[in-house]
Amino acid sequence: MNHFYLAITLITVFLSPAAYADDTVNDSTWSHIEDSLSKTWNAEDYELLIPINAWHNRHYYSSEKIDSYNENPWGLGIGKYRYDNEGDWHSFYAMAFSDSHKDIEPVAGYAFQKMWRPGDQFRIGAGYTAGLTLRKDLDYLPIPVLAPIASVEYKQLSLQSTYIPGGKGNGNILFTWLRWQLK
Repeated sequence: MNHFYLAITLITVFLSPAAYADDTVNDSTWSHIEDSLSKTWNAEDYELLIPINAWHNRHYYSSEKIDSYNENPWGLGIGKYRYDNEGDWHSFYAMAFSDSHKDIEPVAGYAFQKMWRPGDQFRIGAGYTAGLTLRKDLDYLPIPVLAPIASVEYKQLSLQSTYIPGGKGNGNILFTWLRWQLK
């Protein structure tokens, strides 16, 4: 019988007006996210993405593997970006580059960075990217990407990087590219 009263108490708590208040917060949060994504998608500013380095963390790979990997990820990408009212950067992007095995790897997604401005034309950013990539060694099946990003920017040029985590012999790659804002 005690389980019955516990169940009734839990149901009452979860169906109380306070529980509905959480739905309002969730709806408000979702509405904010949807608005931000829409503003970014409809932005009129574009940026060119140029991959420049794919450094494999030497702690996780043998020297033979490192020697066999491509660390020059030739490629190109384009993004649509905006800075919000707080000066933070948002972008939708698509890029293709030569992966560690010299196969084409496309990636597309959304990125966000909180920006700090120590100088008038100088910015430092940290945030995340979420998207999808396709790899030949995984039969070009869509693979979700969720990774941190950081940048150092001056005027229209940015040096931006992400670290792809992994295990022994996979992942653990610092991927770096240039981002040129087209005005």
